[in-house]
Amino acid sequence: MIDRLWQLAARHIDGFLLSVALCIAALGLGVLYSASDQNLSRVAAQGVNLGVALVVMWGVANLSPQTLKRSAIPLYLLGIALLLAVALFGDVVNGARRWLHLGVTRIQPSELMKIALPLMLAWYFEKHEASLKLRDFAIATLLIGAPMLLIVRQPDLGTALLLAASGGYVLFLAGLSWKIITALGAAGAAGLPLLWPLLHDYQRERVLTLFDPMRDPLGAGYHIIQSTIAIGSGGVLGKGWLQGTQAHLDFLPERHTDFIFAVYGEEFGLLGNIVLLVLYALLIGRGLLITASASTLFGRLLAGAISLMFFTYAFVNMGMVSGILPVVGVPLPLVSYGGTAMVTLFLGIGILMSVQTHRKLVKS
Repeated sequence: MIDRLWQLAARHIDGFLLSVALCIAALGLGVLYSASDQNLSRVAAQGVNLGVALVVMWGVANLSPQTLKRSAIPLYLLGIALLLAVALFGDVVNGARRWLHLGVTRIQPSELMKIALPLMLAWYFEKHEASLKLRDFAIATLLIGAPMLLIVRQPDLGTALLLAASGGYVLFLAGLSWKIITALGAAGAAGLPLLWPLLHDYQRERVLTLFDPMRDPLGAGYHIIQSTIAIGSGGVLGKGWLQGTQAHLDFLPERHTDFIFAVYGEEFGLLGNIVLLVLYALLIGRGLLITASASTLFGRLLAGAISLMFFTYAFVNMGMVSGILPVVGVPLPLVSYGGTAMVTLFLGIGILMSVQTHRKLVKS
């Protein structure tokens, strides 16, 4: 009886995908324990977040892609409504209005849009699959632009650009011409000087700090300087778990969230970084295999966007902590502390499992 129940519960779970994700999350709990100065309550809270995320993943994995498709419009509209609610009633934290208090908890609606947007775009392109025209890509661009503008207004330019990237992946996978992509890229690059006056002072400072962190070593450049010192001082083998000096002597800011990779790099060194990179590569690679084997356009677009989303967020977080990208508020997937991000990422993994285990059999 127990075996039967277990088989039913695990029927739509991709064992490889789940194993890799849990390995990354376990590493995250270990690093969080060190980064939070051995604060068991914070680690326990993250453990609860992980438990909730796994339940959400299991539930979504057992939904068929057809059910997910029907939820595309309601989920997208809910995301837009929550972003509007943030603009009107959101909590201000560190000068930005990004959080919405729901009584018992606080959520960041921009995290929901990371899933809702690719879901909506995948639905739209499959609906018009038989007669895709340039007009359809223009409408899809508007669907991307609406949440982007609301997130930019918070202000959260980093998340808005990453959301645009996830939408861009769907456009590319749907067949947008390379000529158009190249033209849009060139136009965007040419328009960058025009955007400079529109940036907030702190955003311009972050860009300037990327090129010269020492121009303000105790201000805007402090995060980058301390994080690169931490990663570099880890060497090949690292200083050992709980032995990192930059974190435990309070030199490293935001060490349990955006800059947790610096703590990890200092304590586990180059070899530890390679292990983490391999785990991310396995997770993303499995997602891309699921994308390639999906039997519908909706499944391919959605799975591809989610897989590449993991790549983008990991690359941007590691890049900013290493000093090769400007500092933006992007967590390290499945490692950084945070409930909304953890649930959203495992929801994405659940979608990948749904696409994989519910795919239609195609006769050869």
